Amino acid sequence: MNALLWSGAVGSWLFVVVFLLDGLTRPGYRPVRHPVSALALGPRGWVQTTNFVLCGLLVAVGSLALPGSTDSVALALAVGVLGLALAASGVFRMDPMRGYPPGTPDTTPEAYSRAHQLHDWAGMVVFLLLPGIALIGVFALGGLGWKLGSGVVAAAAAWASWTFGVLWERDAPRTGLVQRAAIVTSLSWLGVVFAHGAA
Repeated sequence: MNALLWSGAVGSWLFVVVFLLDGLTRPGYRPVRHPVSALALGPRGWVQTTNFVLCGLLVAVGSLALPGSTDSVALALAVGVLGLALAASGVFRMDPMRGYPPGTPDTTPEAYSRAHQLHDWAGMVVFLLLPGIALIGVFALGGLGWKLGSGVVAAAAAWASWTFGVLWERDAPRTGLVQRAAIVTSLSWLGVVFAHGAA
């Protein structure tokens, strides 16, 4: 079971590390504005596509061991769905828009491809579950520290996920930054939950 839990921890943390580093070094990509999903576009798009699929599957596999380490089937199910939704986000890519990849018009298309629509649906699941799994953690994890920490993460991720949705619709200049706040906060916490169970 420890191997499964460490798989979940690695998947949670590696996903964050890869998109942060790739976003900082990608020509023409602006991490503060552009969403993480846009990294799956362009010549280096395979890096983020692989990141979505590999890390999503690692998180999903790790969820299989959570009932034994947390005594919570609900947490395990939510984390498993999160992992599968992350993987689906890599299988179905968003459309080029808003100036990325370089040469793309700096506008939002009037119509989206089927792949983009499926990507959006997977993304909705992800951004509902980022705060959702931490909220489940408030009730599922033992100890006052875990409950308080999970509550803080749930509140922060809920605010960031909601704000990201609002900013995305407006194409606000800090859309990508707020999205990263939601993802980094939640997946860092999830990695700690996995690692604690394996310790």
